[in-house]
Amino acid sequence: MQKRPTKSQGQHGRPRLAPQQVRIIGGEWKRRLLPVLDALGLRPTPDRVRETVFNWLHHQVGGDWAQVDCLDLFAGSGALGFEAASRGARSVTMLDFHAAAARQLEANKEMLKADNVNVLRADALTVARDLAARGQRYDVIFLDPPYQQDFISKALPLCVALLKEDGMVYVEAEYALPQEPAAGDTTPDWLAPWDIVRADKAGMVFYHLLKLNGKVHENRA
Repeated sequence: MQKRPTKSQGQHGRPRLAPQQVRIIGGEWKRRLLPVLDALGLRPTPDRVRETVFNWLHHQVGGDWAQVDCLDLFAGSGALGFEAASRGARSVTMLDFHAAAARQLEANKEMLKADNVNVLRADALTVARDLAARGQRYDVIFLDPPYQQDFISKALPLCVALLKEDGMVYVEAEYALPQEPAAGDTTPDWLAPWDIVRADKAGMVFYHLLKLNGKVHENRA
């Protein structure tokens, strides 16, 4: 969640806490309700979508979350990161730029006693570059940025260097990522290294599971 008044600020520029909540749907903290910052544009991933996505991920990791390291680049409500932590992920790093959102994530971490969660108040793209330069690698990266700000095309190229072999990126957007270019079209450069493993839609939410394609693995080798 990046620096923008529409994501975590009210009409007068002041963040507001409200009765909005998100429910963890699986794992150790199943059915626990977490307070969410009430902010125009804050979109916790819906229960139905999270259930589907975590079924996908559970299959991909062979049901063994204990060795899975996750990075939530635009954490927002923390729905995705806390869901992964609840299922036993070894580590979950959550990033959010706004102080109020980061404080709420920290409060929820303390409430759950989630020792496998690390919350950073930081710019997602800047930290992604720093983490890659330090050789940090992740099994799962959650990429659910604010809509209509072109963050996906900026963040996906950074994820190439952040993934372990056979790692996955979950992408949530207001549009479908093109699985097959239309006649006469070419795949955008930022999407070219990726294969779309699974994709679906719920209402106006398009969600996808991506893996690096063979050409990237050949270059790494």
